[in-house]
Amino acid sequence: MTTDPLIEKFQQAGQGHVFAFFATLPPAEQRRLLDEAAEIDLAEIARLTRTLLAPGGAAGIDLGGLAPAPYERRPENGGDAAAWDRAKAAGEAMLRAGRVAAFTVAGGQGTRLGYDGPKGTFPVTPLKQKTLFQVFAEKIRAAGVRYGRPLHWFIMTSHANHAATEAFFAAHGYFGLEQARVHFFRQGRMPAVDLQGRILLETPGSIAMSPDGHGGSLRALERSGALDLMQREGIDTLSYFQVDNPLVRAIDPTFLGWHALQGSEMSSKMVPKAYPEEKVGLFCAQGGKTVVVEYSDLPMAMQQERDAAGQLRYLAGSIAIHLLDRDFIRRMAAGGEGVALPFHRADKKIPTVDAAGRPVKPEKPNGVKFELFVFDALPFARNPVVIETRREDDFSPVKNADGVDSPQTCRDDQRRQFGRWLRAQGAAVATDATGLPAAGIEVSPLFGYDEDSFAEAWKKLPPAPSIRDGLYLE
Repeated sequence: MTTDPLIEKFQQAGQGHVFAFFATLPPAEQRRLLDEAAEIDLAEIARLTRTLLAPGGAAGIDLGGLAPAPYERRPENGGDAAAWDRAKAAGEAMLRAGRVAAFTVAGGQGTRLGYDGPKGTFPVTPLKQKTLFQVFAEKIRAAGVRYGRPLHWFIMTSHANHAATEAFFAAHGYFGLEQARVHFFRQGRMPAVDLQGRILLETPGSIAMSPDGHGGSLRALERSGALDLMQREGIDTLSYFQVDNPLVRAIDPTFLGWHALQGSEMSSKMVPKAYPEEKVGLFCAQGGKTVVVEYSDLPMAMQQERDAAGQLRYLAGSIAIHLLDRDFIRRMAAGGEGVALPFHRADKKIPTVDAAGRPVKPEKPNGVKFELFVFDALPFARNPVVIETRREDDFSPVKNADGVDSPQTCRDDQRRQFGRWLRAQGAAVATDATGLPAAGIEVSPLFGYDEDSFAEAWKKLPPAPSIRDGLYLE
């Protein structure tokens, strides 16, 4: 057993127990265990054990000098309307030049939704029950048509859903996109460890591995060759969004323009917090840098602070919509002295095995998973920009089976958006007090994927249809 150099490395690192059952495993399971072990950076695990697991190692977040981050206000909230117009024109020029690609973080399964499959295959629209992936595909396809340059789309999967995701796209003809412009790659993984830093086995022949967090997307883009492909294609800006949010403007020219005109390496959208206790990260300024502070790390007294006008001081909520420069991603992925995303510790109940190889299902947290967060790249970016967006235009995630952020709330928000677009064109749309149309309606992104494209398409209709239950526009 000790003749394999990888096993020897694990033994020298004090992690030899990973191969305790190796001699009893069939050859295929031995190969799998060796493959999983080869993914692990033992020096990184040793460093994380020292910094995050040792007593006093995981220090609490430093709130010294923290202040609300500046952001570009929308014109109706006091922002410079001319600057917003200039940004839109600049972003449209980027799209016509083919400088932009879309990037979806799609490693999750639909477990919390009671759904068996990759989350991106979950049906989400009000009438046609289009999946999340189809909604994004149609938005990306429509933007390519509008600006005369088809876009590349990068999709980060996980080991758990990679094959199923590829098969889903193949079965649906890539939703009308060119197959050569849709690129799948797997997210990196990290081993779970016990509270002393010993790597946990899930079974006698497999390591308890888990995705390395959405921040791992930066490393995965480099390792997969995606950044090289972008460079060859003349793409310098990546539009980042997560798979659970079908309302997102996946390709937003105004956002792109703010990013370009400010010379930003990483830009983000914010929505004003709905109420002090809302569970979103907050854009803050600290030491001349822009940072995101998790709601759980900011004392409630600070979250409730208000300014002289009665508005929340810490108002700018992060909704996981970013723009990233290709060369900045490469620099972050390379790491180096003082340039690396920090890992975060998450204590979890992790199924494992005992010394005899018997399954153990813990009743309380018995180990730690390590995760990277993409927003932690902001302090390393030159000229980061945060712009305000309207929640109703960009953010209605599907996270829970019912209640807040559920399929029902998301479908309703989509219908509200379609109703607003129709009313803006003079259509008579009956709604309730929340703006929810009485009729079941749906607009395909291929007809209109934002307010501007919808208005253009509506004006070309001969004549405009009546608003009725079951109206579908494509």
